[in-house]
Amino acid sequence: MTTLSPTRPRRSGGRTHRAYSAIPGESPGSPPWRALKSLLLLVCVLLVVVPFVAIVSTSVAGSAQVTEAGGFVLWPDHPTLDSYTALLSGGLVSRAMMVSVGITVVGTALSLVSSIMLAYGLSRPGSFGHKPILMLLLMSMLFVPGVIPTYLTVKQLGMINSYWSLILPTMINAFNVIVLRSFFMSIPKELLDAARIDGASEWSILSRVVLPLSKASVGVIGLFYAVTYWNAFFNALLFMNDAAKWPMQLVLRTYVVNNASLSGGQIDAAAGAPVPPAQSLQAAILVLSIVPIVLVYPFVQRHMNKGVMIGAVKG
Repeated sequence: MTTLSPTRPRRSGGRTHRAYSAIPGESPGSPPWRALKSLLLLVCVLLVVVPFVAIVSTSVAGSAQVTEAGGFVLWPDHPTLDSYTALLSGGLVSRAMMVSVGITVVGTALSLVSSIMLAYGLSRPGSFGHKPILMLLLMSMLFVPGVIPTYLTVKQLGMINSYWSLILPTMINAFNVIVLRSFFMSIPKELLDAARIDGASEWSILSRVVLPLSKASVGVIGLFYAVTYWNAFFNALLFMNDAAKWPMQLVLRTYVVNNASLSGGQIDAAAGAPVPPAQSLQAAILVLSIVPIVLVYPFVQRHMNKGVMIGAVKG
């Protein structure tokens, strides 16, 4: 059991406070304490970075090195892009990438437009159906429809094996709408009243006053929607019967999680070249499924600190 040792007392407002350190005889700002915190931080970073580096290294390692290492390579001796070439030339993964990108772009745009309009309407007291719609929205967070009712509804609407089945059932997220509504309500009422006095309509107020002040919140909610659409696979598993219409995450689940083998029609190795090992192909699929979000995140990251605090309790 670690003994806490007292350090120099600090005075604040006439009262004496005594700080304690987890290292006996050392203050929290001492070199040993800083070294311990740095070591713990280094361990956490390695736990995150090493698996990612292993996946990327395995995807570009040669067949002989992957076979010799037993599946995972931490550092490739002779990097090669044979795994990526075989996957993207075969048609399955390249098609799935295009499907996922299209669903993510279209779905995110539709979700943002519908969520912003709904949140703005609910943020204006006295708007038509304000309370009933808000109650329905809150109830949808508590009572989630099951798989069978959702499937029957999609089938009744004729969306089986349609890309719309991957967008419309999840187009509006109640939590994201509530977050946007709370931010819209925090905008000073005087700004909106001034715009109304100048003759602006509600559409003009939303587009010229509210949205320019809500870039951080809209950016973060857009990122939430994009990540949700990109990572979704369960709806595709339910509604997509044609493998040619599978999104990237369903391909990832089928050939990596379920360890299904890639057939000759799904990969295309160069003429006379051996087919890359299954571990290299699986690692390449993982990397391809991660890259788009990694590329998009830096453009939204500057809004994250402000956006994630929307609706938080302020002291």
